[in-house]
Amino acid sequence: MKNNLQFSGLTDSEAESRIARDGYNELQGNKPRSFWAIILGVLKEPMFLLLVGCATLYMILGSLEEGFMLIGFVFVIMGIEFYQERKTEKALDALKDLASPQVLVIRNNTEVRILGREVVCDDIIVLQEGDRIPADATVLKSVNLLVDESLLTGESVPVRKYDWEGEPGDIQPGGDDQPFVYSGSMVVQGNGLAKVTHTGMNTQIGKIGKSISEVEGSPSRLKKEIGSLVKWMTIIGGILCVIVIALYTLTRGDLLQGFLAGITLAMGMLPEEFPVVLTIFMAVGAWRISKKRVLTQQPNAIETLGSATVLCTDKTGTLTENKMKVTKLYNKQDYCTVKGIREFPEEYHDIIEYGILSSQVNPFDPMETAINNIGESFLKGTEHLHADWDMVKEYSLSKELLAMSRVFRSKSSNRLVIAAKGAPEAIFELCHLPADIQKKYVEAVQAMASEGLRVLGVAKSSISESNLPEIQHDFDFDFVGLIGLSDPIRPQVPQAVKECHKAGIRVIMITGDYPATAQNIAKEIGLQNYSECITGVELAEMDEATLSEKIKTIDVFARAVPEQKLKIVNALKWNNEVVAMTGDGVNDAPALKAANIGIAMGKKGTDVAREVSELVLLDDNFGSIVDAIKMGRRIFDNLQKALGYIFAVHVPIAGLSLIPVLFSDWPLILWPVHVVFLELIIDPACSVIFEAEQAEKNVMSHPPRKINEAFFGGKKILISCFQGIWILIATLGVYFVTLKTGYDIGEVRAMTFSTLIFANIATILTNRSWEASIFTILRTPNKTVKWVVGGAALFILLALTIPFLQRLFQFAPVSVWKIAITFIVGMCTMIWFEVYKHFWLRKRVCL
Repeated sequence: MKNNLQFSGLTDSEAESRIARDGYNELQGNKPRSFWAIILGVLKEPMFLLLVGCATLYMILGSLEEGFMLIGFVFVIMGIEFYQERKTEKALDALKDLASPQVLVIRNNTEVRILGREVVCDDIIVLQEGDRIPADATVLKSVNLLVDESLLTGESVPVRKYDWEGEPGDIQPGGDDQPFVYSGSMVVQGNGLAKVTHTGMNTQIGKIGKSISEVEGSPSRLKKEIGSLVKWMTIIGGILCVIVIALYTLTRGDLLQGFLAGITLAMGMLPEEFPVVLTIFMAVGAWRISKKRVLTQQPNAIETLGSATVLCTDKTGTLTENKMKVTKLYNKQDYCTVKGIREFPEEYHDIIEYGILSSQVNPFDPMETAINNIGESFLKGTEHLHADWDMVKEYSLSKELLAMSRVFRSKSSNRLVIAAKGAPEAIFELCHLPADIQKKYVEAVQAMASEGLRVLGVAKSSISESNLPEIQHDFDFDFVGLIGLSDPIRPQVPQAVKECHKAGIRVIMITGDYPATAQNIAKEIGLQNYSECITGVELAEMDEATLSEKIKTIDVFARAVPEQKLKIVNALKWNNEVVAMTGDGVNDAPALKAANIGIAMGKKGTDVAREVSELVLLDDNFGSIVDAIKMGRRIFDNLQKALGYIFAVHVPIAGLSLIPVLFSDWPLILWPVHVVFLELIIDPACSVIFEAEQAEKNVMSHPPRKINEAFFGGKKILISCFQGIWILIATLGVYFVTLKTGYDIGEVRAMTFSTLIFANIATILTNRSWEASIFTILRTPNKTVKWVVGGAALFILLALTIPFLQRLFQFAPVSVWKIAITFIVGMCTMIWFEVYKHFWLRKRVCL
């Protein structure tokens, strides 16, 4: 826009003072929990209460060392909780930074681009076609400014804006001819300058945000499932705890020791890691997906990604680079291929001249940019470029006529020159061509479209200066020629489509292009059925039943409009497909909301599209969607491994806490201090090791998970419990053999507990992959393994050798060869699972 800098804008110091006064331009979200809030959260947890209860009982019994050690463990657990909370917040903060759009403002008499959150009151913002408006503002200067305010008003028709003339600023959004623009709306045409009046929660959208923040979201299906598991295990643990206290008291006559035995069992059965693991996996998983240039707005999208069976995608900017290039020209007689030419033929100059005149000066549209670029390359310095001409009027594109015209005043004559550009059929209509001539040009359009080109028609006219007509049809246009533009396929798309097909995911392309163009692109990217397509006209005439049947084999929709996406989504869902749908415009919003996974475009998407979507594609790249699906499957698989490990390791802890209580002459192996020590291994193992584990090699080779399938169903629970039973058998074997061979109770406890620790380490290692062998697993890098596993091994060795720790854990000294025996027995507990992986899981993978 010319003469922007007659407005000097704020200085940096003025902007900083307004940020200090009003805060950042952002809607209030959930504030991060403070240090004391985290501590209070830990104090409320059942595990903490059990630890405090145990410490109190130890002190009553006179065992001060054990009591103080348990209190020490409380602080260690608080530290782990604090670290995990900060890690989650850090990941979420990183996502928030990615989501903040950039804005062009005038500061220090210079145009600069800043983050939207840094906009302050009295800033001068530059409004351009395609921009999201970052704050409520008053229009100071504008040219043909149209704004989409549907996010606030629900009206999809853009509204006209004009320059401020002193009106009060409390007018509500909606309606034409207002000088106010609002945060969250989008400039769809024209340009302008506006002065910011309200930011953050004081904007119109901020008022809506206040209402939204008061609405509690319902938990996801996975969260409900995990919550149900925790609930039932807690109930069972509580019942068994009471039984153990009663049995111990009745058979051994010691109520206080009975309470310790019961609390030990409760601690062993309480799956307090489940909600922590779920929170960490979802937050850090969203951060990992953002590294693939995809922003996760709703955590349940990560759950659904692994179930997607159909991926519906736009063509322009998603499958292609959205960097249009003029490839071919037609001048009513001959064709000119632009690639590789050094001199531009004179007979094609008019096409580019009038193509440029009918485009914006600083275009947002990639096709207009391409036309301007070829003019700069070949016509610079010639009489065919008219930067000094003044535009008098613009006739905008409409649904009724897919063409636009711009009227200019020529410097060399008193006549007005009109340049028109648009869909070829619209240009033919404006030129009122005879049927035989139009047929010839239609054949030229089809020939160019069959090469995968996007074709525009160009026309010209001129009139003497007088009152301009209301509509474009009233001009006497002459047809100039055709411009064929190509949008190169993104290099990674064919491979990404191939990966989708391998993963059992259909890819459907929806485009506004001609069928020939669409099919050419579909063939180039490797869609399965590119030879057939359904056009927008055919789609409009189909009922749901017919479309549901047809869509089973159709992968290409051409000449479709955004409103028809909803019909496509519903037809696919009718066929029990799990649909991921991309979109960028206001009219895409219903389809994005109806899809199982709505994916909004980050670069060209409207706020409306982003608002209703689960994912936002930051680079508008199809390859990033496939990367996100792959990452979603990885997160899903690793979360299953973590929960499987938790189940497996809790079985022997509960068993060793319960079984000796049933027999009055059997000494107890585990006390609260042992369970707490195990928790210090379990927590980081399930939340750090498995979260950081790489994806399985064939993660994109198996079909999508059924959306109604339980995340951690009966079969997986059974397999994990069987791992735990195997560990329990091994540890009980060491317990009975050492007990029957006359070992001291301290040695029995030391060797049994050591076996349990080494078996725990083995379970961590073998569960890192449910497909690869342990030898492959050990060669697969995971930096966290050496720290967690190494730390566990070091701590058990210290507990076996340092006298203070021996007394604390009630161990007697044991020799090196006895420790070696427990190590071998513990490691052997992974053998059956390795055999299971070899003969069953790998066989399933091969199938």
